[in-house]
Amino acid sequence: LYDGHFQRGPVLILDCIDFHFVVGDDIINGKKASKNSLQYMVSVQNNKKHECGGFLINPQYVLTAAHCASKEMTVVVGDHNISPRKNLKRFDVVRQFIPKTFKNFKMGNDIMLLKISRKAVLGGKVKTVKIPHQHYSVKNNTQCLVAGWGSTKQREKVNDLFALNVTTVDIHDCKEAWKKYKENITQLPPNIICAGGYKQNRGVCSGDSGGPLVCNSVAVGIVSFNIKGCKYPDVPNIYTDISKNARWIKAMMKKN
Repeated sequence: LYDGHFQRGPVLILDCIDFHFVVGDDIINGKKASKNSLQYMVSVQNNKKHECGGFLINPQYVLTAAHCASKEMTVVVGDHNISPRKNLKRFDVVRQFIPKTFKNFKMGNDIMLLKISRKAVLGGKVKTVKIPHQHYSVKNNTQCLVAGWGSTKQREKVNDLFALNVTTVDIHDCKEAWKKYKENITQLPPNIICAGGYKQNRGVCSGDSGGPLVCNSVAVGIVSFNIKGCKYPDVPNIYTDISKNARWIKAMMKKN
């Protein structure tokens, strides 16, 4: 996460992604989340290494970003510190659900539903977070929260959960701000929420992909992408709008 001070850590770049964009698992210069908060957060891992953020919406279902998909996926729940030396609550991922319309994050629909091997026991350190219904919308200039795990300094990995407050940005202002990068993306994808970065000097940086944008205790968005670097966060960060996928999420959970 970026809060006005630039420190860049390792960046995960997927093969299909333009190097002018940032996705992945790194959190930069955020603040440690307070104990007994954000119990819905999970670490989505590949070969037992943190890959992306995610969040519990049901005892057996997790939401994250589609571009985080990998073969050997597991989910760690119930702990702000995900050090591999700890006895973590780890769940195998038994099903991955990605919209058929997803091609890459620049084209939108960057959302993935994960079914884990068994129901997580709720209470204490593990809780779910509400997601919006189909017609839910977030007002401009709403203060929200983003969180995730990753680097705080160059070449330094940490295991603690970090969080940062950001503000939502009007979609028209968001599109105008992104026009300067038209050589890399002709237009922003549909069904997104813009928050942080633009005229705010804070937001996601070098990843935090898959984590939730939580506004008024509702997870309304999923971290998708940002311009690489974050030294000059002059464009809003892009989140997948969960409300536009509410019917799909419900259908996948009911079917499976």
